[in-house]
Amino acid sequence: MMDTLNKIFVEMMLPFAPRLFGGALLFAGLWLAGNLAAAFVRKLGKSRHLNEDLLNVLAKSVSTACIILGAVCGLGTLGVDVTALVASLGLTGFALGFALKDVISNALSGVLLLLYEPFEVGDHVKVSSFAGVVVKTSLRYTELAADDQIIFIPNSMLFNNAVIVETAKQA
Repeated sequence: MMDTLNKIFVEMMLPFAPRLFGGALLFAGLWLAGNLAAAFVRKLGKSRHLNEDLLNVLAKSVSTACIILGAVCGLGTLGVDVTALVASLGLTGFALGFALKDVISNALSGVLLLLYEPFEVGDHVKVSSFAGVVVKTSLRYTELAADDQIIFIPNSMLFNNAVIVETAKQA
């Protein structure tokens, strides 16, 4: 009985083994490529003196995209029909994008603010009814110090409204 089960198992797994090996190899290769690409993004960004938060987001995005691509390609190599998976990823992305539109807007505005640097820490800025000295700019908020309070301004507000920088960089 045990010999029969072993024989059936070997007969079923032997044709499947190359696809399993190929799928695992493809996933591992894209995972490695994602890590290398993320390291390259960080190195290139540091050589161009980009903000550390921005570099981390870009590097993580590149790495995650390569891992997802590796998983989908690996499953396709195994023989899994990935059309439904790709469609569901698209629908999930659409739903999350719609649900988190304000968060995504602030994050993308933060990326652009960190990239273009229209003001620096220590500059006095005015936007809408808020004014203060810039303490920190992150991906989601910019912190202003005014009197005895800290004001957290969403980056989308800084990106979509006129900003007056009173103590700008000297050229």
